[in-house]
Amino acid sequence: MSDQKFYDSKTEMMDRSELKALQLGRLRWQVERCYNLSPFYRERLNQAGFKPEQIRTLDDIRRIPVVTKQELREEQKAHPPFGRYTVASAAQFAEIHPSTGTTGIPVNTIWSEQDVKNITDVTARVMWSAGVRPNDIIQNGFSYGLWVAGMSTHYAAQKLGCFILPIGASMTERHIEYLTQIGSTVLLATPSFALYIAERLRQGGYSTQDLKLRKGLFGGEGGTEAPSTRKRMEDGLGIKAYDFFGLAEIGPTFACECEEQEGIHWAEDHYLVEVIDPGTMEPCAPGETGILVITHLTREATPMLRYWTNDYTTFTEERCRCGRTHGRSPGGILGRADDMVIYKGAKFYPVQVEQVIRKYPELTNEFKIILDTDQESGIDRCTIIVEYTGDPGRSGQLGDRLRKDFKESLNVTPVVDICTEGALERTTFKAKRLEDRRRLLGMPG
Repeated sequence: MSDQKFYDSKTEMMDRSELKALQLGRLRWQVERCYNLSPFYRERLNQAGFKPEQIRTLDDIRRIPVVTKQELREEQKAHPPFGRYTVASAAQFAEIHPSTGTTGIPVNTIWSEQDVKNITDVTARVMWSAGVRPNDIIQNGFSYGLWVAGMSTHYAAQKLGCFILPIGASMTERHIEYLTQIGSTVLLATPSFALYIAERLRQGGYSTQDLKLRKGLFGGEGGTEAPSTRKRMEDGLGIKAYDFFGLAEIGPTFACECEEQEGIHWAEDHYLVEVIDPGTMEPCAPGETGILVITHLTREATPMLRYWTNDYTTFTEERCRCGRTHGRSPGGILGRADDMVIYKGAKFYPVQVEQVIRKYPELTNEFKIILDTDQESGIDRCTIIVEYTGDPGRSGQLGDRLRKDFKESLNVTPVVDICTEGALERTTFKAKRLEDRRRLLGMPG
């Protein structure tokens, strides 16, 4: 099997017309069961004046209202512990995996036994598309337990026949030990953790020649498809770096770059993907940026109908050079709507700051954006803190160059604070790059 290009060629190369017919049949099944078995969805569809039998084409999904994470939180609070969007009976429950809660109260997601099988199969498929093979030694740096990525990738690696090192998102020294002594060939982690591991390897006197790593699949936060960040991970670990995407409410690890690295591929036999203009709520044209909206086609326990992810992306049905026919999002996830920084009329995302900083080899991977308000003048300030690998007192014109680059990229001229290497906190999970103190002062954002 290891010499096969595709994990499931019949599915991955399915003709688009055949794929859309499969999606339509599964969408009808899903909407009908949600209407009949979930008071939450039945109320929403009734309010929209929509009945399951009105699904005649895939375009009819637009008549179903989107559902947001906040609405799920409110439903869960009103009807604890799981809300009424759970469709499967309690007898079918197999696992529970809430969202991380990094942006609010965690939302409970339940998997049935069949859901576990589907999630495992899809994850194995997308890992295969990035070049993972049965003889690989998988070093899993995703969190285990309630957070889903560690579990789903573990199940998938088992199915692929890999040797798994289930370390999780901690014990950095153990990661270093296993990388250098056992000879892991594939690393799974968040981009922030991967960069931290690379930094610790360098500080320990190791080079990429001391590693057997050949690939890394990085998700949980954006950055992998930013050229400067990808280069840092690839140079620091001696690998090819692939973007890996998932959401707790939808699927922990269900989209990934293939070896062509032309955007993340969606498993469209299990998920119906839309990209919606948040202003008009109409579908975006191919290649246009909008909000990612996803509908479960096969999820049994807690299916989502038109889940508003709040992630910006693009979508194209154009066949990839790899031969797969399922849709792609070139560039991956471009940013989250709730991560947008609005400062003096300008709008930008932390990933844009990241792209500037990581062009500078003399800077470390860490940075922080601080927004605050001067107490005396009432004027908002934007400060970007970076770490310099040399003596900050000898950084010369670095601050001026950075301010110029930020002005060109962000339309913002921030204060640049250059500090010593190691001054900023490292993370083994999702990095928190933005601190907005304006809200704490009661000031408008």
